[in-house]
Amino acid sequence: MSLLCRLLRGVSFCERPSRFPTGLGAFFCSGSSRLVDRAARDSASACPASSPVNLMYDVFDGTGPGSPLVFLHGLFGSKSNFHSIAKSLVQRTGRKVLTVDARNHGNSTHSPLLTYEAMTNDLQHLLGQLHISKCVLIGHSMGGKVAMTTALLQPDLVERLVVVDISPAQTTTRTNFHAYIQAMKGVTIASNIPRSTARRLAEDQLRDLVKERSVRQFLLTNLVEQNGHYAWRVNLEAIADHLDHIMSFPKFNTTYNGPTLFLGGASSGYITSEDYPEIERLFPAAEIQYIPDASHWIHADKPLDFISSLIAFLQS
Repeated sequence: MSLLCRLLRGVSFCERPSRFPTGLGAFFCSGSSRLVDRAARDSASACPASSPVNLMYDVFDGTGPGSPLVFLHGLFGSKSNFHSIAKSLVQRTGRKVLTVDARNHGNSTHSPLLTYEAMTNDLQHLLGQLHISKCVLIGHSMGGKVAMTTALLQPDLVERLVVVDISPAQTTTRTNFHAYIQAMKGVTIASNIPRSTARRLAEDQLRDLVKERSVRQFLLTNLVEQNGHYAWRVNLEAIADHLDHIMSFPKFNTTYNGPTLFLGGASSGYITSEDYPEIERLFPAAEIQYIPDASHWIHADKPLDFISSLIAFLQS
């Protein structure tokens, strides 16, 4: 089936870029202090840069047949982004579902290295530990690039591939990640104050450089309390050091020939017609679909449509 025919099986496309929430990382020292790199705090337990790091994950057990579904979140996200989706998919498909924190995100180990090859190595190591020889890999944004890299480097691990609102082409949609990182580095918060107060103070200080309230709220999902002090869970320094790499995608001459779904938001600009040739070159069996009235955050904007698209793809 040609790519055009596969496109026509999807939903109409609207080429309008969406705003892309980001996140942050670092560590609050005691008292009232400016953020410093949290990676230094984790350096004693972090693995060498060339080795896989330990990834935290949640398992939602299903009793039905079929390979497990493995969800990979986007930049500044965490495994909790897909918890409600995972629970619904267990109920509707009976499959086991895993949601995974990437390195330098959520509760996973910090490392100064943040490349797609390294994140793929982490995932391969985790699946081996869990004795998962094949899975359905579902990745959003940065997680979608990890999923694509895994499928291209380790195709035997991936029974089916779902790439959510990102493509293997160069990201051209304008982002404000540098401004968000700058804003986070300037945040100052006192210790031993209520969490609600800490969140309010952090949001107030983010406001000048992070104009969108939804983005500020997303960033604040990374704010955690540790012994009276507040920390950003993600490794801000590693993200800043690798931001250009994260916005791009590695060059591959291999292909993944398994069933593949690129699922875009019709109100997002992260998968455009300019990306189709590269998608077809690397993923010749790909279908491309768009969910109406969905932004980059399809699973949050249209969870029922998102779940229905996944189930239809699993059954195709």
